Amino acid sequence: MQLPGIPELRVREVVRAAEAYGLSSPELAGAAVLGAVALVASLWLVVRWLRRPMGARLKRALSKRDEVAVLMHPNPDPDAMACAIGVAHLASEVGTDATLQFAGQIRHQENRAFRTVLDLDLEQIDHVSQVAAEDVILVDHNTPRGFEGAERLEPYAVVDHHPGNGTGEQFTDQRTDYGACATIVAEYLEDVGGTPVGPDDDEESADGVVVPSAVSTGLLYGVQSDTKHLTSGCTEAEFSAAAYLYEGVDEDLLDRIANPQVSAEVLEIKAQAISGRDVRGSFAVSDVGRINNADAIPQAADELLQLEGVTAVVVFGRREDTVHLSGRSRDDRVHMGKALETVADDIPGASAGGHARMGGGQVPVEGAAYASGAEAAMWSQAELGDAVFAALNGDV
Repeated sequence: MQLPGIPELRVREVVRAAEAYGLSSPELAGAAVLGAVALVASLWLVVRWLRRPMGARLKRALSKRDEVAVLMHPNPDPDAMACAIGVAHLASEVGTDATLQFAGQIRHQENRAFRTVLDLDLEQIDHVSQVAAEDVILVDHNTPRGFEGAERLEPYAVVDHHPGNGTGEQFTDQRTDYGACATIVAEYLEDVGGTPVGPDDDEESADGVVVPSAVSTGLLYGVQSDTKHLTSGCTEAEFSAAAYLYEGVDEDLLDRIANPQVSAEVLEIKAQAISGRDVRGSFAVSDVGRINNADAIPQAADELLQLEGVTAVVVFGRREDTVHLSGRSRDDRVHMGKALETVADDIPGASAGGHARMGGGQVPVEGAAYASGAEAAMWSQAELGDAVFAALNGDV
């Protein structure tokens, strides 16, 4: 007797085992053999599934649904948007409709350029009822957030490179060692035999799955933007993904995304962060006051970290009723994500987190307070600066 994919020798071993246990009755022996063979077959299928590339697994998961919503994190950056268009393209290959959605705003000039230059169709939402499909794919984050009712959403799949406990019902791929989530999605396309096609090439001449130039360009920029152009937080996977995508990149589109015009407010906030900095040792904290563009905060943090003698920085400013924080570190003593998370833990309604080198957070102004014994005292932004310094110094 032999089953497809199961060696005949394995089945013979099962028969001998049945005989060894004294199952001399043909009926008992037959039942034992069939049960054992079924177990072997099940284990073989599991092993075969586990050996399948993650891209093939996601493709199969997508093929089981007629439509999905690909949800980016609030105020999506190029890495998030790149992942979204990559997953949407993979969905299109199996006939699954994908709607790309996000909460918050797209205001950073680089983010707006990415969306405009690649002509992306993205929908903004502020309530869970606006999610386009019952099955949701989270990209570049693992827990739904940023819109009313987000806590009620159960993702169908999660693709991310950030730490966290969020998982998908049918698919989860979380690689916290990767520098960019776009790297993971590029690997998916390579897993399924995708061929990046350049802007001047004939897509019909390519074999198998075609990766359009806009998708390749977007994914490459997603990798670049989250690794400071392949200079920070990279793994071998980032360079492999860049090499894979290279043939399909449109250099003109890439240049237009990478070099957008900058608003006067962004430049002014950067200048204010530098001129108004509070430096203690090798750490710098800067309160830039009230702002209109929250995306200027992380850009100001990037600039402040360039100062000689400064190894970790946090910049914060208030937009409407929320104080936005952004931190950067090149100091091995400081895990920026955990430091900001520590600050947020002491303020009701605040949230923060991130990687060792980069982090961010938000603090609601109304009702926020520091716990002080049995009483709660209203906090000021000056107190917030002191709390940040304490966290950076490990004084928690």
